[in-house]
Amino acid sequence: MLLVLTMILGVNTAFAETTTSNTLTLKNTGATNHTFEIYQVFKGDVSTDSKTLSNIQWGNGVTNTTGIAETVAADLTTTNAQAFADSLTLGTATATSTLVPAGGSYTFSNLDAGYYLVKDVAETQNGVENGASTLYILKVVGTVTAETKLSVPTVEKKVMDANDTTGEATTWADTADHDMGDEVPFQLKGTLPTNYAQYTTYKYVFHDTLSTGLTFNADSVKVFVDGAQITTGYTVDTTNGLNITFADLKQIPTNSASKITVEYTARLNEEAVIGSPGNPNEVYLEYSNNPNNGGEGETGKTPKDNVIVFTYKTIINKVDQDKNPLEGAKFKLEKKVGDEFVGVDRLTISEDKTSFSFNGLDDGTYRLTETETPNGYNTIEPIEFIISAEHSDQTLSLGTVTGTDTKEVNPATFTSDNGTLTTDIVNKAGVTLPSTGGMGTTLLYTVGGVLFLVAIGYYLYDRKKASDKKNK
Repeated sequence: MLLVLTMILGVNTAFAETTTSNTLTLKNTGATNHTFEIYQVFKGDVSTDSKTLSNIQWGNGVTNTTGIAETVAADLTTTNAQAFADSLTLGTATATSTLVPAGGSYTFSNLDAGYYLVKDVAETQNGVENGASTLYILKVVGTVTAETKLSVPTVEKKVMDANDTTGEATTWADTADHDMGDEVPFQLKGTLPTNYAQYTTYKYVFHDTLSTGLTFNADSVKVFVDGAQITTGYTVDTTNGLNITFADLKQIPTNSASKITVEYTARLNEEAVIGSPGNPNEVYLEYSNNPNNGGEGETGKTPKDNVIVFTYKTIINKVDQDKNPLEGAKFKLEKKVGDEFVGVDRLTISEDKTSFSFNGLDDGTYRLTETETPNGYNTIEPIEFIISAEHSDQTLSLGTVTGTDTKEVNPATFTSDNGTLTTDIVNKAGVTLPSTGGMGTTLLYTVGGVLFLVAIGYYLYDRKKASDKKNK
């Protein structure tokens, strides 16, 4: 979207010679198809020896109130060409129209010598992904190649990952894992087109979409321009997703090299998806894309950029030494955060009360403690285990999730399935005491009776011995 005025021919009234061997090649450097119209603004004759244009007149059907054609043409420069193009009345002028594909070119041949107005048909780019319109390009025809100089802004989205156990945080990335209840940090970063200065106004809107597993925190939005936080000049709307709108970014000191950054947090809620495909979050940028209208009206949009937040689950199955489900146990799970363990309260118990699911877990170190033990069974020692996960920024996918018991002797073994770790916790029966009836009771009574008789005999012997000693 750049106005280019290339003075290939000087203006002269000598050695005039008419030719129709002139060509104009348009190269579409943009990412979308463009339809161009060309009009002959000035016509005249080309001198074969000096390549100058003489006998300058207005093109057929083109009028202008600024003066005589030859005088106007002589005064044209790259700085005033846009104003001149805006002042033209094309009237009955006939346009030659063509569609030029993205990255392609088209050559208009057999053109009469003169100045030509090349108009990017704005409607072809309205609402188009990566769409942008070029300013009117004014060229002098000899053998000329014109590049559209199209430029569009870009946007990227990032998420912050962290390990609560180690306290380590990653840089901004495309994937992360978090606990349910975490306030997940997100970042949006947008750029501006290289021809930003050609706009008098500039609409700029971040359209951000959260999945159902993420709840936007309305008071968390921070906006930065070139690293400096701003608090005015934009609006935040959550009616349909998250929309941060700059009605006119030109009201804020910015230039084509400026970076617009938005940061906010969203809570990973109970609707979060466990494992893959995770909890996606996407953004696209809506922007002014037609400098011919000053930036008002038509807009384009960038491709969407995505990030994904993952979370995991651990299932504890209570069994006896024969792997039969065992009822009567209770557990608590704690996560190591820094130097202390903090309780995890997201517990679901199966109907038969033998399976315990802890939902929405991040990577890190955990401790499982049996708080109640089935009758007749020994209480297990607390199990400390580590959840580790791999997720790819390149493919936005979840890799391997593992659970590892930290003890070396008889460690718990975890199986992994799409972000869910499952292990069997075995309770072994305790030592069997004699029963309260039958032979057990008889044995207790017999032993008790013998002990009682021995005690009585010793007592009587001791008293007699003491009495004999006294009588002596």
